[in-house]
Amino acid sequence: MVLATTMLLALLPIMLLIAVCVVAESRGPVFYRATRVGYRGRELRMLKFRKMAVGASGPALTAASDARLTRVGSILAATKLDELPQLINVVRGQMSLVGPRPEDPEFVASRPAEFGEILSVRPGMSGLCQLAFACESRILSADDPVGHYLDRILPQKVRLDQLYVRRRGVWLDARIMLWTIAATVLRIPVSVDRATAAMHIRHRPPARATAGIVLGPEPASVVAGHARPEGT
Repeated sequence: MVLATTMLLALLPIMLLIAVCVVAESRGPVFYRATRVGYRGRELRMLKFRKMAVGASGPALTAASDARLTRVGSILAATKLDELPQLINVVRGQMSLVGPRPEDPEFVASRPAEFGEILSVRPGMSGLCQLAFACESRILSADDPVGHYLDRILPQKVRLDQLYVRRRGVWLDARIMLWTIAATVLRIPVSVDRATAAMHIRHRPPARATAGIVLGPEPASVVAGHARPEGT
């Protein structure tokens, strides 16, 4: 919480600039409050900068070429800057900087047993799934994004989140934060070993396969993209 507060104050000028750009392009609130399942199954209103026009409807997943995105929203989605307001969720104690990514209630309900373990820890702004699935929006099926996500991508995320819960600790969290900086700021692609949680630079480009995942150089590594179940 101390680190999140410090980051929030340091990034406040950038966040104010983003807020101005969001409302200048389209009328409506600055933030989108995404309903997610948080710690111990409690409902969480996860904050994001709004990336779509008010009233936009459609699938609960955002693809890279989603026509609902505003011009500012497309930039925010590509750079992950839409996630910055979640520092407020961390300061409030609803989230952590590192942990399993909070999911939509619909997706949690599809796998109650697995999420029972995952929800035993506080959800995070970044985690193993955020790194391994950083480009998911580019490979998410445009024809049936929700079905593709539930059948192909979510099972992989669940296994990674369970791995995090079983291996969590200060050292793993520190490594995840360092790799998050490398992936977000330096745009370095990351692969995550689904057996050991080891993180490495990805040397193979993400494929456009309908399977939703791409195996890395070793059978145990996961490489995929990222499409957040946002709904705005």
